[in-house]
Amino acid sequence: MRTFSSAVQTVLDSDNINFIYLITLEFNSTYHFTSYNTDITYSGNTYLSDGGLYEFDTPKFSSVVDREAYKVVITDLLDEMAAEFELNVVGKGVDVKVALLDSNGYPMLGTNDVLSIYKGYVDAPRITNDFEQKLAVIECTSPMSDLDTTRSFFTSKDGMDQVSSSDTSFDEIFENKEISLKWGKV
Repeated sequence: MRTFSSAVQTVLDSDNINFIYLITLEFNSTYHFTSYNTDITYSGNTYLSDGGLYEFDTPKFSSVVDREAYKVVITDLLDEMAAEFELNVVGKGVDVKVALLDSNGYPMLGTNDVLSIYKGYVDAPRITNDFEQKLAVIECTSPMSDLDTTRSFFTSKDGMDQVSSSDTSFDEIFENKEISLKWGKV
């Protein structure tokens, strides 16, 4: 069970729960963004408030298994994300955390105060440009994305060599080989 600091528990028990996002994109360069109004230092990293964080999905709880993906949208006026997308960011890490705000409106950034709400990988990045704004839309994998995965396995000597060159279990699979087995009671 997750334990929280007494300060976080006090906020959770109140009627006034406010929070901010801390988003890390582990692309070819690492990017840190926050939804807070000023830059934040957490765990040795500076999260930028003016880094272009435009939109992000809120945490969703579901009682059914679904393929709902997580989405982060960043303004890309300097073509920084477009350049990253060209270098291929599919499969790169995305980490989203939430920090609660105390009664004075300051983020609580202690070890037991920050909640991880999404940790996964980029699935479908794209740039949208409607001549008024240029956005980098980062669609991340759903926690259930592996349910659709198919992996082919070839039953041949060469197929096994791709897995392990020392495994000889498929060496004679396509050759005519006659063996005699004693069956039943000997």
